[in-house]
Amino acid sequence: MKKAISYLIKYGIPLAIGVGLMYFLYKNVDVNSMMETLKTDVNYWWFIPIAIVSLLSHVFRALRWRLQLNAIDVKPSFSAVLNSIFGTYAVNLAFPRLGEVWRCGYIANRQKASVTQVMGSMVADRLTDTVTVLALTFVTFLLAQGAFGKFFDAYPQMKENFINIASDARIWFGTTILIIALGWLLVMKTENKIIKKIQLMARNLWDGFAAITRMEGKWWFLLLTVLIWGCYFLQLYLATKAFTFTNGLSVLAVLVMFVLSSIGMGVPTNGGLGAWHVAIIFGLSLYGVGVFATNNFDPRASAFAMLVWGFQTLLLIVLGIYAFTSMAIDRRRIETGKTIVDTTNDAIKL
Repeated sequence: MKKAISYLIKYGIPLAIGVGLMYFLYKNVDVNSMMETLKTDVNYWWFIPIAIVSLLSHVFRALRWRLQLNAIDVKPSFSAVLNSIFGTYAVNLAFPRLGEVWRCGYIANRQKASVTQVMGSMVADRLTDTVTVLALTFVTFLLAQGAFGKFFDAYPQMKENFINIASDARIWFGTTILIIALGWLLVMKTENKIIKKIQLMARNLWDGFAAITRMEGKWWFLLLTVLIWGCYFLQLYLATKAFTFTNGLSVLAVLVMFVLSSIGMGVPTNGGLGAWHVAIIFGLSLYGVGVFATNNFDPRASAFAMLVWGFQTLLLIVLGIYAFTSMAIDRRRIETGKTIVDTTNDAIKL
């Protein structure tokens, strides 16, 4: 019973949030107008370069993570890391946030490495993305204050909530106490086997995380980060060129949409289901494509969000099928000795 409840919380709630947002978005949309938009206002040839750029973003992400893995003396082949990236996004479509855990387990198991060290490298990987999104948000806010001003004018309660959270002394006090308590737990001397195991896991996790500071190719890491997020932005920019009513949008307008959608992806739903759509539809409304009315969304903006998200999701499914097929072949080759895996790492296995 407890296991069932745990699965419901982890996977049922995100799915319910996504489906609820989709229902909220499209329940009052004129479906006939939306379908007409998809028939007459879209140049589908643009989705070929979108697919190529999307694929490149995964390649760059695999190259970046491989740099981090090498820094902790875990040396998987590039194809194994790329398959793990493809698989991550496919798993996340069904089980939000589980994909990151899965890829760490896959690489650690394949290379006979420490799971917690590999996970530490993944945490550093994702923290880099978080910092990038924050930096993009800050820069975009400076460049497009008027657009974000419209956002907070439309949702004054959200602005008030942000201010209340940031100024709540209880949150800051509780966070400080929690950090101190965790720090004490991790450095205390004890013979308790459970606590010692937790300390060892934390040390391995930190080693994997801190490897980013001592790895070779730091400039490559920075360049690959720029390339990854440049590809993400370029995908959306190319998508605006595919629609007659968005092909005149400025780079700044697309940047605002991109930042809003990146923040929307932080909502724990299956592949951004619903949350991404809300962000994109709102971003389009800021630049004259419909009005963000919660009781009647513009069919053109709705069609844009539905088609672009649907195409990306289909691409992730295809890449996921390829990845799991390739991994099965790779596993068979390792078992038969046709592929030799470099497992000469010094990590403590845990």
